[in-house]
Amino acid sequence: MKRLNLNRIALRHSYLVALFLLIVAVLVNYALQPNLFQPRVLNQNLRLFLPLMLVAAGQTIVIVGGGIDLSAGAIVSMVNAILVTRMTDTSTPEEVILTVALGLFAGLLAGAFNGVAVAYLRLQPIVTTYATSFVFFGITMLILPRPGGQVQGDFLDLYRSTPGDIPFATYMIGLLILGWLLIRRTRYAQYLYATGGNAEAAYATGVPVNRVRFSTYVWAGFFAALGGLALALVTGSGAPRSGESMTLDSVVAVVLGGTRLSGGQGGVIGSVIGVAILSIVRNIVSFANVDNWSQTLVRALIIIVALAGPGLVQLIRRSGLFARIGRRNVPEARRAES
Repeated sequence: MKRLNLNRIALRHSYLVALFLLIVAVLVNYALQPNLFQPRVLNQNLRLFLPLMLVAAGQTIVIVGGGIDLSAGAIVSMVNAILVTRMTDTSTPEEVILTVALGLFAGLLAGAFNGVAVAYLRLQPIVTTYATSFVFFGITMLILPRPGGQVQGDFLDLYRSTPGDIPFATYMIGLLILGWLLIRRTRYAQYLYATGGNAEAAYATGVPVNRVRFSTYVWAGFFAALGGLALALVTGSGAPRSGESMTLDSVVAVVLGGTRLSGGQGGVIGSVIGVAILSIVRNIVSFANVDNWSQTLVRALIIIVALAGPGLVQLIRRSGLFARIGRRNVPEARRAES
């Protein structure tokens, strides 16, 4: 019974290993950067973390549902281009609101396009979203052929503010986690995990599999649009391929957070932690004075070790190594007592 409870906890809270890795990463970063928890530094770091956290949240929903979205970074770039070309210092508050609404609608539309192709046309998710990423990047190039644009100043100030001495980005991260916790209590979440775990069995029990799959891509497009908005507020300007690296980074963060790529297990909380780990690892490599030419290699090795950790533990458990070590130490412990 105790073992069954532990397995249930591990499945429901698959981010526990990622949480441990995050604590280790924070301690190492703090040792290299003693001012890590100063309000100014903390605010800056959280603002930088938030865009990828939002993209990873959408990616998580897709992967839990049994798919994958390789167009997320392209949607970020497209929305970023829309925002920076229409939201200038001369824009009125009403124009800013309309521009943000337009960007979010563009993300929803892109996600719906992916959802129709995958859920209703039955195209392979990895191939389909890889192809649509070029479509969205092409639209981005039409809107913003070269880096430029500038976000409205008051909007930037809001994002950089610290209401109640708490970074504004902290409130956004809190809302993201709270929203996920609320979704987890709904029937939709049950359908989502059932679809990702075994779509045929879910369909046989009355789960609307196609609608669920379609909705996951709509969610992914919406969160990618929010990521494009947050990115515009971080940089204050735009670039045609500003979100390109976020696609693979979001997938890595999702896996780091304990979400299974085959679907049916994981959650947004783990992905938020995974993004924090990725970002802190970059800080560690930077503050450790690693040569520029080898920084990418070092980051990749650290991420590979972090990703391989849970798998190695499971492999050792299945091999019975822990049990053999325990049996070997029993006589020694008895001798010590006597």
